[in-house]
Amino acid sequence: MTVAELVGAQTRRAGVGLLGPAGVRYQHAEIAARAASRAALFRRRHRTGIEPHIGILADNGDEFVFWLEAAALAGAALVGVNPTRRGAELARDIRHAECELLVTSRSYLPLLAGAGLGPGSDGHGPPLLVMDEPGYREALAPFEGVAPEEVDPVAPVTEDTRMLLYFTSGSTGAPKAVTCGQGRLAAAGTMMADRFGLSASDVCYIPMPMFHGNAILANWGPALVAGAAVALRDRFSASGFLPDVRAYQATYFTYVGRAISYILATPEHPDDARNTLRAGFGTEAGPVDRDRFERRFGCHLSEGYGASEGGINIVAPRSFPASVLARGAAVGRADETLSIVDPETGAPCPPGTFDSAGRLLNGADAIGELVRTGPGAFTGYWKNPAADAERYSDGRYHSGDLFYADTDGWLYFAARKADRMRVDGENISVALLEAILARWEPVEAVAAYAVPDEVTGDAVMCVLVLRQGSAFDAAAFAKFLAAQADLGTKMAPRFVRIAETLVTTATEKVSRYALREQGWWDVGEDAVWTRPGRELVYEVLAADQ
Repeated sequence: MTVAELVGAQTRRAGVGLLGPAGVRYQHAEIAARAASRAALFRRRHRTGIEPHIGILADNGDEFVFWLEAAALAGAALVGVNPTRRGAELARDIRHAECELLVTSRSYLPLLAGAGLGPGSDGHGPPLLVMDEPGYREALAPFEGVAPEEVDPVAPVTEDTRMLLYFTSGSTGAPKAVTCGQGRLAAAGTMMADRFGLSASDVCYIPMPMFHGNAILANWGPALVAGAAVALRDRFSASGFLPDVRAYQATYFTYVGRAISYILATPEHPDDARNTLRAGFGTEAGPVDRDRFERRFGCHLSEGYGASEGGINIVAPRSFPASVLARGAAVGRADETLSIVDPETGAPCPPGTFDSAGRLLNGADAIGELVRTGPGAFTGYWKNPAADAERYSDGRYHSGDLFYADTDGWLYFAARKADRMRVDGENISVALLEAILARWEPVEAVAAYAVPDEVTGDAVMCVLVLRQGSAFDAAAFAKFLAAQADLGTKMAPRFVRIAETLVTTATEKVSRYALREQGWWDVGEDAVWTRPGRELVYEVLAADQ
């Protein structure tokens, strides 16, 4: 199946298919018609021999959806441009993706001008379509009334036709442009719609930015397959989450990064569970936050594991055996295609061994990179052969992420490969450490990462964001750590930074890359505490240390 076929099927559906941020509602057939007019406009402007890539620099809105579907009908690829990028980095993204056309709004013209790509840029950037200027409607007018089946695509539309170019989040380095075909997007939408039982009666709420793969593959795509309505928030808002859910009567949503923590940090009310949500899906919400969310809002969160590249995707079951829960946050169970290997040698890692408290005892040997036999859904990065070779080699897809497994094949996330911590010869699970630190009552959000040890290897550092009205009590924190049976002997943080917020990417993922760069020496006004010896005793780090 192709996405273009799914868009065509909208013409035969009744009911509301899109609820925009401004309160505008569109019927399914109207969405398809608007997509067709934009596809026809692009077809008229397309030049033979040029890659059919349509860039869009915009907040979540109805036009984003129209152009997404237009790209499918036209046989083009939509390039979601990250609006948090600036200057040369923004220009690099747009030029690297070879955008033939860039759709944007007036609010982003100064951003483009700062990147040397605005109006009057003397041919250094793609032609612009500014969707909230009068000329936009004039450009579309000749194509109003074109039906989806009347669109003449720029090339034959098949399952392999490139549909998306979306950039990785950049949480571990420079973003890369992932390619995604129509078949992969349709298959992902079908799988997610089946997994969560989505139907035409559902309302899929998208609070995450649509320039990122999560919102499209795990939310918009399933809604298109199921015939559900899509409800949009222009930009993520923790305080606007529950009011949006109630206003739209949303039943399903997706999230990434720290979004759940931010929602939980909003003032609590007795009637928070009075809402229509029945399911949420995402990544990187710790077990403590997931439990708090379900108790507060009455909505179960299903975690999953999947990189933007699509080579490995795992959706966790709704429930786990008690023995698995005792060992931490498993993401699911390995099948015959998945294995954990030593990142240096490629040799298989042994399964983890655990004590009675569920603590991993052989992390130095058991923690390794998760790989898959075959490429999976990975179709490569856009014009980045070096990154392709790093991701897929020797017949295996390399996730770039560290895991460990138990003897029954349950997989436990340890860290991004770039976030690997090796302390005194032992591999430390960042995910497990963060789950432990999140149990401390004053903590609202936490991130753990490696900083250089003065002798060799890594030292453990964490940043804590405390709940409103809480202050850091070093003695109480040390007492808490000492009481955690699953805190390994090498896991206690050497440095503790107290901050008001975490450094995050545009998709609300923690940027450990930025945190490592800041270390303990470039933290601004934030207080840093250190543990100078082996004992669990913390003291304030002097400014000149």
